[in-house]
Formats: sequence, structure tokens, C-alpha cells
Amino acid sequence: MSVRPSILCPIDYSDASAGALRYAAAIAEHFMTRLIVLTVEDPLLTVAMDLGTGVHWTREVSAREMKKFVAGVFRDNPATLGRCEHEVAVGKPPVEILRVAREQSCDLIVMSSHGLTGARKLFFGSTTERVLRETTVPVLVTPPVNPGLVHVEDARRLVGRIVVPVDLSAASLHQTRVATGLAEALHLPLVLVHVIEPVKSALLSRLHLAGLDSNRRAVAEEGLDQLVENIPTHLRPEALVVFGDPAEEAAKVVRDRRAGLVVMGLHGSPVLGPRMGSVTYRMVCLSPTLVLALPPEAVEAVETAEAVDPQVVPALAPAAAGASPPRGRS
Repeated sequence: MSVRPSILCPIDYSDASAGALRYAAAIAEHFMTRLIVLTVEDPLLTVAMDLGTGVHWTREVSAREMKKFVAGVFRDNPATLGRCEHEVAVGKPPVEILRVAREQSCDLIVMSSHGLTGARKLFFGSTTERVLRETTVPVLVTPPVNPGLVHVEDARRLVGRIVVPVDLSAASLHQTRVATGLAEALHLPLVLVHVIEPVKSALLSRLHLAGLDSNRRAVAEEGLDQLVENIPTHLRPEALVVFGDPAEEAAKVVRDRRAGLVVMGLHGSPVLGPRMGSVTYRMVCLSPTLVLALPPEAVEAVETAEAVDPQVVPALAPAAAGASPPRGRS
């Protein structure tokens, strides 16, 4: 198993995956890490090709197609090609993406929110959601567009502002620290937002408790104030409390503040059950911007340290497409 820092970028030959590859390459170049480009073939399609065309499928066939695609993406930056490693897998895309990330000791997965549509849709969409639910490493989800050549100097312009939707659980502190490190590195303002969901309890609705929403807001504002205390004042942190659906309201804040990066946590509630990757994915769909999703395992690993190690979370400057990593405590 590799111990070198590495980034995994799954592709499906769409413009969306070309865009993800652009971001992944910029991050890999800045951090001097491996860049593993992965394509996942559907076993049924490989069999159908054999039967329908008489052409026997081999991994080499897919590898050649993948190398051709990557070369086309980086025709304006040939130096990047030497950094790319190519991996071909056969099976269910989310399973193979997670397997390769695990076996190659990847520190970050970069993938688009959507890819191809129609008969040849290999992954993204529902696959991205499943990866978000099960990943043990940070995932940078990119918009379904190809941004073209990305330069380090473009980082601040591309991001503009960072939004951190927090649920005020223990994981919120880690989200805030990572986002603060990014904001420090890019000299960008930071917005923390907490969404209070409508009460769905039939019992509470019958009781008509006076001031319930006011009390919930007061508790939320106190929690946000505690998080803001850890953010340097020169970053001009904002703390917002809004009511409604978490994904929809967070997406509104992103649009209103013209933010280019969202830092979200991937975790579940002991009461509600599975990890809330679906909330992150819904917000990705509602607000097409860069989203850095942090899994619980990454949260635990970093919170036990006195500072964020950029080798543990090399995605600390992903949206910046290679911006300088944060230094010191984040």
C-alpha cells in the first residue's frame, strides 16, 4: 500500500469530469502529490461489447482511451501529464472508487457532482452521493463544468467567500478550523450558517409552545458565537441563523454571498441514523459550487492533534486550485 500523499480523480470522459480533473491536477501540483486518474467500467457493458462488436475488451483498451482523454484535457499543460497515474477498474463505480482510494492510501477524492447522461452514464450523480455517504477521506465535489486552465493566481477570485454550514455538533469545530485555515491562506471572508429545521413533532405542534422558535434561535446564536470566537477578526466572520430546509437555505446563503467554496461535514445523528451525505449532495445540486466534504474519520483524526497537518487533509486549499496551504493552527 502506498504511503505517499495522493489524490484520486474518477472520470467518465465528460466535460464535468474534465473539470474535476483540472482541479485535482492543480491541487496535486501544488502539494507535489500523486494524481491517480480512475475509470470504472460496467462489467455488463464490457460483455455487451464483446458480444455485439466481436471486439474483446481488455483493461489496456480502457487505459488507452483514458490516457487519450487525459492528454486532451491537459494539451495546454503537458507537464501535468507526467504526474498522472492511470487506474482501470471493473464493477460498481462507488464501490471501486472507495476501494481504490483505500488501497492507494488517497488523501483526497476529487469528483464532479454530475457526469454523462443517457446510456453511457457510468457514474456521478447517485454515485457521488454514495461516495459522500461512505468515504473515509475528504471529498472535493466540483461543479459539472470544465473551468479550463486553472492557475494558482486565480485562487482568490475563484473562491470569493467561504461558507460553512454547521449543525453545532462536535464536528462543527473541525469544519470551522479547516475553513478558517482556507480563509487565512486565501485572505477571504468566512460565513458560518446554522439552519433551524421546522419542528415536525405532532406532540409539540399540539402544545403550541410559545417562544419555541425564539429559544431555538437563541441557542443557535450562542453556539455560533462560540465558533466565531476561534476565527481571527480580520477574516470578517459572519454568523447567520436561518429557518427552513438545511440544503435549500444553505444554498441560498451561498448564492446571496457569492461564495465559491463550501466546507461541510459528513456525519449522522445517533437518532436519525445514516450519515447525512444526502444533505451535502442536495446542496451541491442546488448550488453549483466547490464543496469540500469532511468525513467523521477525518474529523476525529484532526481533532486529536494540536494543529491541522496539511498532509492529513491536503484538501485544505482545494477550491483555490493550488492556493498556499494554511500554516499553524487552523
